[in-house]
Amino acid sequence: MYKIENFFPGSHLCFPYAVHSSLIIADRSTGTVVTDGYQVYHKLAKECQDLKVAGCWIHARRPFAEFINSVGQDTAKGFIAQEAYSIIMEIMHIDNTFDDLSAADCQKQRQLIPSEKVDAYFAWAKQKYSQVTHNSTIGKALAYSINQKEYLRVFLSDGHVPMDNNYAEQAIRPFTIGRKNFVMIESSNGAKASAILYSLVETAKANMINTFEYFNLLLTEIPQHMDDKDLRFIDDLLPWSPRVQKECPSRYKKS
Repeated sequence: MYKIENFFPGSHLCFPYAVHSSLIIADRSTGTVVTDGYQVYHKLAKECQDLKVAGCWIHARRPFAEFINSVGQDTAKGFIAQEAYSIIMEIMHIDNTFDDLSAADCQKQRQLIPSEKVDAYFAWAKQKYSQVTHNSTIGKALAYSINQKEYLRVFLSDGHVPMDNNYAEQAIRPFTIGRKNFVMIESSNGAKASAILYSLVETAKANMINTFEYFNLLLTEIPQHMDDKDLRFIDDLLPWSPRVQKECPSRYKKS
């Protein structure tokens, strides 16, 4: 199960089922895939003209964070890992300040400070890589950033693209936590049904509505339209519709 996301006209998350993620991407070969350095995605991007791959900065940061955790914060001070971690965190912190901007404005802002800092990071990484053992933990971590430079820079030229895929990983976490409960799904149809339910639940959560009340509304309203040929009633049941927002407010929704 994999996550596909779109933010227009409201946030909706789709969890299609396939035996491999590349089959889903090949079938929906437009848009941007925010991922780690898995080469299958890069190969697909070369084959699909309208598909773009963006690198995830969390994955670039992770090996440095793991090194710091392994030796301790105090010991790591002054090490390359700590410096790399600090640089990446600074870039991400700056980018987070653009969260409330439109995609166009976000792109403009990214071309200012973040772009310069990203350039400086890769120049620094290349310099440090020449000073370390390439097969060491830090050498491999630096090599990852250097090799993924093309993809890690994509966010700078597109205000819609996030710096990382953390949001996607958080959205699939409930599924990964509960997957041992799904051993009874013995067919592709059962897996697809599960994917549909997950899509509905996570879309409801993304639109800040009460999931229980939303399903209660769906199961009450949809049976009344089973014989309808006009399906426009569904528009009124979408998570971002005024009716659903009013009738199914989340207790945790920000004012």
